[in-house]
Amino acid sequence: MTAPEHPWKRRAEVVLGVAASAILLGMMLLTVVDVIARYAFNRPLRGAFEVTELLLLVLIFAGLPLVSLADEHAVMDFVDRVLLLAWLTWLKADRIWAYRDATDVLRIVYGPFVYFMALTLALAAIIHLYKVVERAAGRRGAGAPPSEASNP
Repeated sequence: MTAPEHPWKRRAEVVLGVAASAILLGMMLLTVVDVIARYAFNRPLRGAFEVTELLLLVLIFAGLPLVSLADEHAVMDFVDRVLLLAWLTWLKADRIWAYRDATDVLRIVYGPFVYFMALTLALAAIIHLYKVVERAAGRRGAGAPPSEASNP
């Protein structure tokens, strides 16, 4: 019998799942409108490729904590490296923000997207740390060896 799931886990899954679904729907609609405008009216949407790229980035990194929370990926035994990667990504975001690096056509600044990457990497690492602690506590409570006093 499994332990009851925490309500916050279910809410987090719903919020992250809805966000990922909305982003994917937005990407699909943007692509459909761009293709129709390009081939039917010879007027492609300006910057559609840039927006699609940025939405894909958000989709992938928004999905990372969702996948981590649901244990639906390969096991990660390098939480410390994920935290380091989050920190290095944050430092890179600082540099990108300082330069105001932006996309070519729409001039969308990259900085917030790279900060988002760093935050979702950190969130995924925190989820993994939580799971390590949760599993260690579960093993300690369920699989504790009997005491020496009980053996005659």
